[in-house]
Amino acid sequence: MHNHSIDKERLPKHIAIIMDGNGRWAKERGQDRIFGHHEGVLSVREVVNVAGEIGIEYLTLYAFSTENWNRPKAEVDALMELLVATIRKEAEELNRKNVRLHVIGDFAALPVLCQKEMQEAIDITAANTGINLILALSYSAKWELINAVKQIAEKAKTGLLNPEDITDEIFHNHLCTSAFPDPELMIRTSGESRISNFLLYQLAYSELYFTPIHWPDFRKEQFLDAIADYQLRERRFGKTSEQIQP
Repeated sequence: MHNHSIDKERLPKHIAIIMDGNGRWAKERGQDRIFGHHEGVLSVREVVNVAGEIGIEYLTLYAFSTENWNRPKAEVDALMELLVATIRKEAEELNRKNVRLHVIGDFAALPVLCQKEMQEAIDITAANTGINLILALSYSAKWELINAVKQIAEKAKTGLLNPEDITDEIFHNHLCTSAFPDPELMIRTSGESRISNFLLYQLAYSELYFTPIHWPDFRKEQFLDAIADYQLRERRFGKTSEQIQP
């Protein structure tokens, strides 16, 4: 597929990515998994740059799921260190490129140093008007949905909300992503064809794109290929082709 076929007028507003395959990529090269995670950071940098340059408004990256806490302690610790070091190093660069950083997930579950660095980077970039980079950290969609239900139930219990008044919009407003539109395109690298507890509510009508390429090999060209593929698809939202023809 050739990248020049991208139509800048029909870009998805929001792209979400499950960055999978760092460990497998490293293993294939006889290296430890953390080497793969380090290399994966370079892919993040490149994809964020390209997305910002072409005019994507929101980019959500699944950086660490709640299930990832169950990995070997050494890997989790190394990942957290990498996260802190990367954010510390990249915050100024993100700021220079007008990127605004957000975090979704169970923020309180992250190590204190990690929370501190993240919060600083969020504050530094808060006034930026370019691409919104949303990191899903210690995130799981089931956790998010249960959280939303608890908040809504609490409001109903105290009389702030009538159960019959609960709408899609009200539910959406209680999710971590309440400030963002739903992704039109979800990309998953490394050959797995699953959603893995990622943005379950928000992906209801998203186009799903699965590629066998491991995340450290997913760079500008592969990202543009995914967008070109998305643009070949017809977005129907449950309607027929005839209904959406202009």
